[in-house]
Amino acid sequence: MKVVMPVAGKGTRLRPHTHLVPKPLLKVGDKPVLSYILDDLRELGVNEAVLITGHLKEKVEAFMAEEYPDFNAVYTEQVEQRGTADAIALAEPFVQEEMLIIFVDTLFDADLTLVKRLPEDVAGVIWAKEVEDYQRFGVIVTDEQGFMKKIIEKPSEPVSKLANIGLYYIRDWKLLFEGIRHVMNSPPGGAGEYYLTDAFQYMVDHGAKLKVEPVHGWYDAGKPDTLLETNLHVLSTTRGRSPESVGDGVTIHEPVHVGDGVTLENSEIGPNVTLSAGVTVRGSKLRHTIVGETSSIENSELNDSLIGRDVRVSGVRGQVDLGDHSVVTIGGASA
Repeated sequence: MKVVMPVAGKGTRLRPHTHLVPKPLLKVGDKPVLSYILDDLRELGVNEAVLITGHLKEKVEAFMAEEYPDFNAVYTEQVEQRGTADAIALAEPFVQEEMLIIFVDTLFDADLTLVKRLPEDVAGVIWAKEVEDYQRFGVIVTDEQGFMKKIIEKPSEPVSKLANIGLYYIRDWKLLFEGIRHVMNSPPGGAGEYYLTDAFQYMVDHGAKLKVEPVHGWYDAGKPDTLLETNLHVLSTTRGRSPESVGDGVTIHEPVHVGDGVTLENSEIGPNVTLSAGVTVRGSKLRHTIVGETSSIENSELNDSLIGRDVRVSGVRGQVDLGDHSVVTIGGASA
């Protein structure tokens, strides 16, 4: 089995961080979003990957080579972003078998081992999450047996509350690519894009059975506020790590993740704070904040903030969003 992962997006909603870091490599719980997915795939026994690259592609390739050398990864570039069907179409030369398709701007709690237990007449699985604000999503309408009938984008009426989350297993890969070719030869949808969901509709219209399965959890990592919410989730479950000891004047409110070599002095940390390796915090209070490697924060009170690596912050109160190598000083010399 292969996994196909589109990672070409520019991550505009997460700027300035994505000017230098590809969106899938941004961290929650001091671990890149992409790593959570690759670790799950390892457990499933999948190590054949096709990555659809684009923005900062060289950093994605370097990350895979350094951190996941056991994956047999190939790369194909989506030069012009024309939608999800266009992205997956680029993987066709590398796929001659069943596959997973994973859009990596979310994390999920899903039983991927289900794919090993499917009846032979099932062509694939679409995972979904029941939501109340269904108007924001593409929702899946199912029949009485739980198979897809159609996907409706942002419905005004509650035809379904099963949101499409971007996680799929496709056994009948030949029919999928036939459907993608049909979509690409048809007029594009909104914003001139071609949608993978239209290829799924083609499969269903040609007799394929696509099972719709619920996920236990679905955590967005595609914009600052939801990235912090996802950070809270992973700290509360798998990635919480408090320092073994703290000095005088330091208070910890769990959940937090404190990396190696972090220096804390006269500060209050948490809840929902991730400090990567080498961070220094002095005379400060941090809540709902992610701080990248070797950054320093002094005499500040920060909340709901994203701070990159090698950042210097002093005398700041409130919320900030600072990319790598930024310097912000209030009440003293500034740069």
